[in-house]
Amino acid sequence: MDNRMSQIRKVGLTITVIGGLFISYQLGRHHSHETIGHKTVRHALYYVDPMHPSYKSDRPGIAPDCGMKLVAVYAESSSDASSAITTELRAGAVSIDGARQQLLGIRVAQVQKSATVRVVRAVGRVSPEDTRIYVINGGVDGFIRETYNDSVGTLVKKDQKLASYYSPDFLSVASGFLAASERVPGSAAKDGARTVPFPGALAKQGVSSLQGYSDRLRNLGMSDVQIQSMADSRQLPESIDVIAPAEGFILARNITNGQHFGHDMVFYRIADLRKVWVVAEVSEHEAAHLRPGATANVTVGGGPALHARIADSLPVSETGGGTLKLRLEMDNPKFYLRPEMLVDVELPITMPPNVTVPVDAVVDSGTSTRVYVERTDGIFEPREVQTGWRFDDRVEIRSGVEPGERVVVAATFLVDSESRLEAPTQEGIRTPDENQTTADPRHTAKKMMKYPNCGKSLDPVNYNFRTEGCKTPSDANRHATANRHQGD
Repeated sequence: MDNRMSQIRKVGLTITVIGGLFISYQLGRHHSHETIGHKTVRHALYYVDPMHPSYKSDRPGIAPDCGMKLVAVYAESSSDASSAITTELRAGAVSIDGARQQLLGIRVAQVQKSATVRVVRAVGRVSPEDTRIYVINGGVDGFIRETYNDSVGTLVKKDQKLASYYSPDFLSVASGFLAASERVPGSAAKDGARTVPFPGALAKQGVSSLQGYSDRLRNLGMSDVQIQSMADSRQLPESIDVIAPAEGFILARNITNGQHFGHDMVFYRIADLRKVWVVAEVSEHEAAHLRPGATANVTVGGGPALHARIADSLPVSETGGGTLKLRLEMDNPKFYLRPEMLVDVELPITMPPNVTVPVDAVVDSGTSTRVYVERTDGIFEPREVQTGWRFDDRVEIRSGVEPGERVVVAATFLVDSESRLEAPTQEGIRTPDENQTTADPRHTAKKMMKYPNCGKSLDPVNYNFRTEGCKTPSDANRHATANRHQGD
């Protein structure tokens, strides 16, 4: 009896174990079916061209432009943002994956808006101030007796004797001056003909006569120093001395010993170089940001920087347009700068806050200016922009992009070439009909061809003539085959 009960318990235990295993197997199988069933219920929303996401199809097939298999986009893998980007891309948008971007050297940078300090660099030419240039001439006909240390470039002092000449015209005038000075008491004083000794009609008449003779002597080229010397000595001079009117450098010398000259002959040009001008040529859009009184730095051959200021004078426009000549004023106490010397000029400019991008980001075709904005990873679209000033490596963008957007700044011409190639294809692509099972490239870009002999229209899909009148069917088939190969 006990043995029988023991056997019954063993059988019951065995059945329980087998039942537990069976239930576990069924549960695992049910879970596996649920997982498989969950995967099988995934359905594609649409199919896209892997190279050009702007092309969509509701059925699988082959991409019409590159021949690649269309990629399915599922509900759980798509987002509102990517869908909006796919449907709202502008014409000419291109898709370039990360590997190709590294291979082509494509880089992007963020659009910035900030105040910047730019430096305008130009080449300047030193010029003497026109108010500090002195021209010496004779005013009569005569000949040069002698010259004294008057080479070009020589520094001369004020009232220094440079040359002497003879002219018969000044003898009568000098005699009249001596006679007039004797009739005027006190005229021999240091102030010469400018003295009015005492009031009276006779004195006034004598002074007027003396002043007239003095002016005539000055007109003949005699200096005030020699006129005063003649009044003191009461003697006629043998020649007229050429005196330096101010301290400066001799810029031009046109006389030699024994030379005969006319009354319009220019003897010397002397310039006072303690203050000079630097004339720098800058572009028109750069000159618009420069103001009178602004400081500038002038250097010669990498030497120390000298300070200058922009003069109040109006910039001179160059013939042909595009550039302006700007005048800078600066001190030259040690005569470090000489006329016609070329110098380097730096003009710092503080620009107001503006949206800027690197110069390499802008593609200028002549009729339009554009940049390529990164909409999402690997997708770039062209954007028309309006540019402003250009300094160094930055360009002002007045409209078209906003701060924070990312634009292509390296290998932009490659992206532009790809966009130009893709723009006609994207405009010609249409979403297939529901009855179309595959994307047939012949139907996506259907174009009429012409028969070469007679010019009749030919259907590129069925390769049948739409009109009659060509030579022979064999010729037609041969030309149709040639056109088809050429289209492929």
